[in-house]
This record gives sequence, C-alpha cells and structure tokens, in this order.
Amino acid sequence: MFIDYAKIKLVAGSGGNGCVSFRREKFVPKGGPDGGDGGKGGNIIAVGNENINTLIEYRYKKHFKAKKGQHGSGSNKTGKSADDVRLQFPLGTIIYEVEGDESNKIAELTSHNEEIIIAYGGIGGRGNATFATSTNQAPRYAQQGKSGQEKIVELELKLMADIGLVGLPNAGKSTLLSTLSAAKPKIANYPFTTLEPMLGVVPTQDYNSFVVADIPGIIEGAHEGKGLGIQFLRHIERTRVLLFLIDIGSVDPLEDYKILQNELTEFHHLFEKREHLIAINKIDTIPPKERDDIFGKIRSKFKTLFDEQSIFFISSVSRENINELKNSLQRLVVKDE
Repeated sequence: MFIDYAKIKLVAGSGGNGCVSFRREKFVPKGGPDGGDGGKGGNIIAVGNENINTLIEYRYKKHFKAKKGQHGSGSNKTGKSADDVRLQFPLGTIIYEVEGDESNKIAELTSHNEEIIIAYGGIGGRGNATFATSTNQAPRYAQQGKSGQEKIVELELKLMADIGLVGLPNAGKSTLLSTLSAAKPKIANYPFTTLEPMLGVVPTQDYNSFVVADIPGIIEGAHEGKGLGIQFLRHIERTRVLLFLIDIGSVDPLEDYKILQNELTEFHHLFEKREHLIAINKIDTIPPKERDDIFGKIRSKFKTLFDEQSIFFISSVSRENINELKNSLQRLVVKDE
C-alpha cells in the first residue's frame, strides 16, 4: 500500500536530574559536595532511506517517544545519556511542525542516510558539586533535567525521480513504465488502473540509469481535486523532465496535451518551464499503410508548438521506437544535471 501522508506525535527524552550528594569517606570529615550531573534525554532523528518508498509505517503507529537521561549520582558520576530514536523515512519526505493552524517546514530528506534532528532531548540537570563556591561550600540543591521537545508533525512524501510520466487515464503509462524498466505495475484496459504512483529504474547503454515516476491518470480539473485530484500531482514536482504520453486513438491529441499542460501549470507554475517530450502511444493499433498519413496530421497539429525532435511515435506493446525515446530522455536528464 502506498501512503504519502501521515501525522504523528514526537516526544524527545527529558534530561536526568542532577544529584545532591556529599562525600562520606571514613577519614574525611565534612566531605564536600560530589553530586553528579544528569544525562541528556534522547533526540528523535529523521533518517533518509532509499530502500523504502512509502510512509505506511506511520499510518498506524502515531506516537514516538525517546527515553529519559539517567539521574546523576554521588562520587561526581554523570548519568548516562539516553539513546536517540531514529525514524526511517523514504527520500523525498518533507516534515512540517504543526502549531495551531500553521505548519512550518523543519526538515526535508533528499539523500540516503541523511540525518536531521527533528525533536531535541532535554539537557541533564547539574549536580550540587557544580554549584560549590568559596562562599557556599556545601550547596544542598541541584538542577532538574530539562524536558525534551514535544511536537506534532506532518509527513508529506514527494517521490524523487528524473522523469515524470503524465497522461490522461488509459494512455498506456503503466505499460510504458514496464517496457522501459523492470517495474511491474498493474495493467488493464480501463481508466485509473494506476491508483498509486509507481517508480521504475531505466538502465541505459552506458551503465547508467534514470528513474521514471508514473502517477495516476490526470483529467481536466485535476488541479481542483477532480478525478484523483491533486493527491498525486506533487509527486512530479521534483522531476527534471516530463514525458507526456498521448493515445494515438484520441479524437484530438493536441487538445489532450493542452489539458495535461494546463493542469500541471495550474497546480504549480514551475511546470511551465520544465523540459519535456511528447510520446504518441499505441501506434501498433494503426495499420502500417495508414501510419504515414496519420503521423503527418498529428505532426502538423503540434508543429506550431514543437519541433519534430520533441515528438515520438511509439508502441509500448511492440516496443517500436522505444530505444529512441529512451535515449532522448537520457540526454535530457544528463543535460539537466
């Protein structure tokens, strides 16, 4: 199950109390103070993990608490600090602290094993030995440990990929993803087969690779919440390149493209300048004798907006022109690095 949002409570550990103690040795009358400091409470740390891609762990477990630091003791012994609690998150997770009606971003995880403290443990209290002075040689007080931070945080996952694959429902995105990569998305001949984002790693000839994200089909009005709405549009915000996939059997392929482009730019203005290619899919459904005529008509419609190098006529089923598309995508990814 793909989960890209969660809300959890964090409680960092409190610091241990300082100790009030005096030396009690047989031949040392009126021994001075020797109370040790308390240990530090445990932090709560967010850790980026490239091996997970969902927040499902945080859907059911909502509370995370670190342990308290140990109290100080006599003989100037400092209490042991508590272990930190490390929470593993998929790359692309953004963490917001919720305060009333406001949410403030406090962390964003973008690399493997990256660690960010999101709730600090309290420091330990000072023992009475630290309060001794020339005028107060036997202090009978110590500090209590500080409380750890308590926070309500929202977790939002935005998948990290090189290519964002967008299209209307039933354009063949899942089939193309499975053809380009080793991903195994659900494939069927009806709209909204894809109900959650999918990632696929596409190998290239130079032993490199790029990552493609397939999101559920976009319909007109998606940026306002229609269809599957904006629930998944954020997953292509981080992509470097967009690939618009259009069914060659559409009544008006150019209008399909305009709908997709409009929904993206209405959702976020940054999509206006994003590098992109167009793939006209399912050419295997067109008899070979009719292809030149149909391809020419589609090219002429797009001519005012794009050059010929930006449009590919492909078949995800028969793999026609798939290598050419893959090579062009790779060049754009490298160019954008």
